[in-house]
Amino acid sequence: MTFEEKLASQEYDRIWQEYCGFLDLDLEAYMKIQRRLLEEQMKLWCGSPLGQKILKGRMPENIEEFRRMVPLTTYEDYADVLLLKKEEMLPDKPIIWLQTTWEGGKHPIKVAPYTNGMLQTFRNNILTCLMMATSTGRGHFDVGVGDTFLYGLAPLPYVTGLIPLGLSAEFRMEFLPPVEEAVNMTFSERNKRGFKLGLKKGIDFFFGMGSVAYYVSMSVASLSGGGKSGGSSLKKLFSMQPSMALRYLKAKKRCKEENRGLMPKDLFKLKGFLCAGTDNRCYKDDLEELWGIRPVEVFAGTEPSFVGTETWNRNGLYFFPDAGFYEFIPETEMYKSLDDPTYEPSTVCMNEVLPGEVYEIVLTVFKGGAFARYRVGDVYRCLGLSSKEDDSKLPRFEYIDRVPDIIDIAGFTRISENSIRNVIELSGLNVENWVALKEFTADKGRPYLHMYVELSTDSVVNRAVSRELLKEHLTIYFKYVDQDYHDLKRILGMDPLEITIVKCGTFAAYEEACGRKLRHINPSLHEVQELMKVQEREIHRRF
Repeated sequence: MTFEEKLASQEYDRIWQEYCGFLDLDLEAYMKIQRRLLEEQMKLWCGSPLGQKILKGRMPENIEEFRRMVPLTTYEDYADVLLLKKEEMLPDKPIIWLQTTWEGGKHPIKVAPYTNGMLQTFRNNILTCLMMATSTGRGHFDVGVGDTFLYGLAPLPYVTGLIPLGLSAEFRMEFLPPVEEAVNMTFSERNKRGFKLGLKKGIDFFFGMGSVAYYVSMSVASLSGGGKSGGSSLKKLFSMQPSMALRYLKAKKRCKEENRGLMPKDLFKLKGFLCAGTDNRCYKDDLEELWGIRPVEVFAGTEPSFVGTETWNRNGLYFFPDAGFYEFIPETEMYKSLDDPTYEPSTVCMNEVLPGEVYEIVLTVFKGGAFARYRVGDVYRCLGLSSKEDDSKLPRFEYIDRVPDIIDIAGFTRISENSIRNVIELSGLNVENWVALKEFTADKGRPYLHMYVELSTDSVVNRAVSRELLKEHLTIYFKYVDQDYHDLKRILGMDPLEITIVKCGTFAAYEEACGRKLRHINPSLHEVQELMKVQEREIHRRF
């Protein structure tokens, strides 16, 4: 039966149990599912040419041996097979190939195969996410045939392009604009068309990256008549459903009385709001204010698929037991492996995580997936091993960020040490030393890339001019090296680069004073503050 047929039967308790029943599991039952599905996947993966290539001919007989014999992997371990789409090497036949960014300036894209079993799990789990987004408590949800969905998603071959494809196989949902139109539109065109259709038909669901959702939401006033002529507004009224026209007039009147701009909540009453990607926490409060409903955060990725969701309480992510087998690298182990690439960090399973601890997640994708013990590159904090609010006995997590050697701004970038070195080299600037870290603005907590740069001694230029020159040059080459960085400005209007120039010799003085070099990417804020203190001491010593 499809989801639509299940809705027609009105067996809502049964539907909840099928899609959301994992929340009733205790940890022992949860791990039993994890282990059973991993044993099934082991047979497929270990017996495949891809698995044997990584295992070097060995064959684990149980889960413990699998975790010992299979090294932690990254995309480099699969690139020669997947980028050439060598299907004969894979554990199961792929139905579709998805694509995402790998690393700007070095590796343009990653591709990932999805099997029939993975697609079915994807459909089930996105339906769970929709139910969670509309839920007010255990057993309650509001998903209906014909619901409208604002299309704020990247189309295929990106993973979010699977959402309309998967949902259309399960029940009728109207995307605004229709998918067949949206895929041929620019981001701006989809945005305008979606809201115009929303004014006619209403909007039930909205799903997007937090940063994109915020940008789209802030454009409502201009797209809905703000600043337009009276004739244009009148024309809009005649194109709306009567109920929407009445809501529009009331909204305009209320905004005028309150002396504020139009917000989405004045026009639309969402059933469900979902967000995914990096830096969602920077936008959630504003999005709740704009729409009148707090987004439910979900965890998804090209390689792992949809693997986690918040519940009605929006107080942490729970991982679906059927998407992949989860392992976690403790924070101390993660940093050891960053400092020494030859070091193999230890991992713990879901039943071994500790509340308050920070972990890098590792995934083995089920249902014939290509990735085993795969370092996705995401870091989480365990919020607790149960929840009284959700009446759950499972660990829940909050998303922190990408791993420390990658700077991701608003879900758009994959800035690494290698990419910054390329940018500096291409720019031809006389940079002696540098560090780069992700920081957040003091006013709204928005993410940006902050580089602390030491110029060579022969760069005798005015400091203020040098900072602007550096920013201008580096921005040009960041856009050249990384298309996603370019899209931050093109799509979101963000200029994420800030430059601080430090005095010549400061990095060497820091190394002498502290006995260590600074990590080029994401050193701690304390270390950067110490760098600036060293600079001040050097200035006082010299003058």
